[in-house]
Amino acid sequence: MSPVYFLLLLVPVISAQTFHWGPCPTPKVQSDFILELYLGEWYEIEKLPAYFAIGECIRANYSMREDGTVRVLTSQVLKVRNGGRWVVEGTAKVMEPKEPAKLGVQFTSFLPYSPYWVVSTDYTTYSVVYSCTDIFKRFHFNYAWIFSRSPTLPCVIVAYAKKLLNEEGINTSKMTYTDHNCELCN
Repeated sequence: MSPVYFLLLLVPVISAQTFHWGPCPTPKVQSDFILELYLGEWYEIEKLPAYFAIGECIRANYSMREDGTVRVLTSQVLKVRNGGRWVVEGTAKVMEPKEPAKLGVQFTSFLPYSPYWVVSTDYTTYSVVYSCTDIFKRFHFNYAWIFSRSPTLPCVIVAYAKKLLNEEGINTSKMTYTDHNCELCN
């Protein structure tokens, strides 16, 4: 397959992403990260555009499996599914034991783990997560999320989370708010 044809196939994915030339940034992650405290339910408050997260009332639930990996259940309410909740199960694991905040997440067994880096969290209120995918070392797609333990988060904490990302060279100007006013949110 020619590189031009491949890039044309990527147009729909690129249009729903935050695309940048060059390699991925490598932000600092939380140095004292404790995975067990991170487990549980998180509500998406804001995110950089992602083709796989186009619904409302997006949340994720993390629980430990017996084999030491983390079960990831993400869900969203999709209008294209008549407002029904769509749930996807994945697996997360610590990718670098010396940096436990650098996790990888996988939603299909035939694809490699994608980065899921916890930049900052207090475990009880907020979490700031970053991911980046390099394509041929020529360009990359950024993903970033601000999560909360509840469907809302004070504006001052959202501003703090964006400041953290911006200080690490991650542009947050295209972040979008996730609506949690769905019938099926509960």
